[in-house]
Amino acid sequence: MTPTLVRQRLPHAGPAPRVDLAARARDWSEIQERMLVPLYEAVYERLDVGPGTRLLGLGCGSGLALLMAASRGAAISGVESSSPERRALARERLLPEGPGTRARANVRLLDDAPGAPEDGARAYTLVTAFEPIGCLAGDSEGLGELLAAAVPLAERGAPVVLAGWGPPERCATSSVLRVAGKLADPLRSAGSWRPALRDDLEEVAQRAGLRPDGSGRVACPFGYADLDCAVRGLLSTGLFDAAIAATDQEQVDKELTEALHPHRRPDGTVWMPNVFRYLIARTP
Repeated sequence: MTPTLVRQRLPHAGPAPRVDLAARARDWSEIQERMLVPLYEAVYERLDVGPGTRLLGLGCGSGLALLMAASRGAAISGVESSSPERRALARERLLPEGPGTRARANVRLLDDAPGAPEDGARAYTLVTAFEPIGCLAGDSEGLGELLAAAVPLAERGAPVVLAGWGPPERCATSSVLRVAGKLADPLRSAGSWRPALRDDLEEVAQRAGLRPDGSGRVACPFGYADLDCAVRGLLSTGLFDAAIAATDQEQVDKELTEALHPHRRPDGTVWMPNVFRYLIARTP
């Protein structure tokens, strides 16, 4: 089975775990990122993304969602400030260099903050923040800052899409993520796991001055070729960083593997059904 793929490294209190960030980003790109493809597709279909769309992707990771929008004809700009390693992979994917490669038109990657469309005259028609929130305490704080910078760059009434984890009872991965909360608890960290709440996305939209205008739920199962692939994929999300800082890598690997065993199928693959939410809000 092809490994399928979600989430990004978030800052947290306490010492940062010693990890190979380049390898972690590669695991995200090759194993985990694809898990949200059904979400990307549902949003793009609902909003009719295509030629004429000027899209700004916040927290674009290694660029898969942007690539899908570009394939529909959209002009895309992406911001990835929290992981230079993921941004480098997005650049390889979207702006390849070297002999035999062809430059992709209407593509731009930004390092630190959203910027106006390259033509300088027309605002963005769509802003997306596909990295799901509602799984770590305080995980929407950085998103609020990005939205504050991005909203003035969008057209009046343009859709802004926020994504979040669904109810714990609809997300099989929640039982595995509880390992992160249990191990990280001694830190009392702002980056500790917590169950997603019903109004997480609406609260972010309200703080950003956005007007909710529809929502949806999308099935995004997490599927992996084997237990090792599942561990690597889940660690690449950053959701276990606080646990690693509180204990150690070996302990987290051990308990994560044990928590994944109930989701292992007879052929050795790992399968966890999940539901993710998205909110469409409009700029003032």
